[in-house]
Amino acid sequence: MDRAQEAAIIKRAVAGDPAAVRSIVTAHTGRIYALAYRLLASQEDAEDVVQDTFVRAWTSLSNWRGDARLSTWLHRVALNLCRDRQRKHRETVMAEPPDMTDPAPLPDAALSQQQTAARVQTALAALPDRQREALTLCALEGYSNREAADILDVSVDALESLLSRGRRGLKAQLTNSQEPPLI
Repeated sequence: MDRAQEAAIIKRAVAGDPAAVRSIVTAHTGRIYALAYRLLASQEDAEDVVQDTFVRAWTSLSNWRGDARLSTWLHRVALNLCRDRQRKHRETVMAEPPDMTDPAPLPDAALSQQQTAARVQTALAALPDRQREALTLCALEGYSNREAADILDVSVDALESLLSRGRRGLKAQLTNSQEPPLI
């Protein structure tokens, strides 16, 4: 959708057109959820972030100036909400450990894939926030460097630096783990 179409839909949504609101929600929910889930690793938290993102959007949409694309702005709002949740989770002490038992054993291949994904997620979580966010946006969510830089509110050069440091950190984390290296 080009900027003129986007502006028209935003104008209709601000005027209260339910079809325009549905159009915006439908167009952006999937990617916002994916970003939140990858950063928070919790379906419940990701769903809350999506809902909070759109609540904030509707309360501020009438002030929309169109400096950035709507998707960039929504992702920036979602990213900030994820950061807030991460800060709250760091401050909260878990009452009891989560139940880690599997109801049924998995086949070897699926188990190996699950273990690899868990190692990568753990290594990614150990990175500094900005590096993890840059890697998540570019490598996992498929955003271009320009789009990711806009979402993170940094220059493309700064984003590329974050990506480079993040990749080195991720490789070091995976290489230094007890398991055989993945990279």
